Amino acid sequence: MSIKSHLAAFVLRHTRKKAFQSAEGLHAWIEKSRKTQDHRPPVKVAETLDITQRQVEGHVVYEARPKGKDASRRMLYLHGGAYCFELTSFHWKLIAELVTRLGAHVTVPVYPLAPEHDFHDIYAMTTAVYREVMGEGVKAAIAGDSAGGNMALVLTMMAAENGWPIADRLALISPGLDMTLANPETLNVARIDPWLGVPGGTEAVRIYAAGIDYGDWRISPLYGDLSILPPTLVFSGTRDMLYPDSEVFAEKAREVGADVRLVVGKGMFHVWPLIDMPEARVARTQMVEFLSA
Repeated sequence: MSIKSHLAAFVLRHTRKKAFQSAEGLHAWIEKSRKTQDHRPPVKVAETLDITQRQVEGHVVYEARPKGKDASRRMLYLHGGAYCFELTSFHWKLIAELVTRLGAHVTVPVYPLAPEHDFHDIYAMTTAVYREVMGEGVKAAIAGDSAGGNMALVLTMMAAENGWPIADRLALISPGLDMTLANPETLNVARIDPWLGVPGGTEAVRIYAAGIDYGDWRISPLYGDLSILPPTLVFSGTRDMLYPDSEVFAEKAREVGADVRLVVGKGMFHVWPLIDMPEARVARTQMVEFLSA
């Protein structure tokens, strides 16, 4: 592990971890974040890309394209944040890298957040965006991190169920896969996770799920039809409480014929490819190579 990864884990444990140690901690962090979070792209990102915005279902959607040239790849990016937190500069830096290295046109929906909104509001917006992107008649990929990775899978399963076009590739960073906590290894890894925690994570799912059973594939895509998945790349770290479910997911998907590759970051924490450190740079190159294939 690099010095930067050790430092990032230390900072997370003493800051963001507080949001996931209890339900009260999560709500306190949500209240605090609403006063400061800004989904707009950072100035440096905005200067390097051609970014426009529009609205779908009353919410902002960004369109990020290479500056000065036509896009050769089409993508949808779904950001993480436990369904409760906004698109950040970390997400934008990854999106910028995907745009520039892949020559991609990336659609970025700023979907509504819990607890002000729930599953039904979020998917009213994201299914509309999904159908627009996938209905353009060109091959398109989906990338997403954490809750966004969960949503990428759920949207793909919804598309299969409804006969809509399906993405040609999925790239998922630390996706949420099973909200039932059925895997006992989840609790074991949670003890060494420097970021996530069971109490706050469970509360995030509760305020998002709109009363839907956690074993329903719309909340826990591990229980959906994995045979319909396109080629899928999953990143997960061994100090991420979501990691054990990633192993189960990859194994179950392969058993039904899906092409799923799991990249395991030894000692890495939740969504580590978003952080500026050596391990992330390796992971991003793996993602670019996968999405360009």
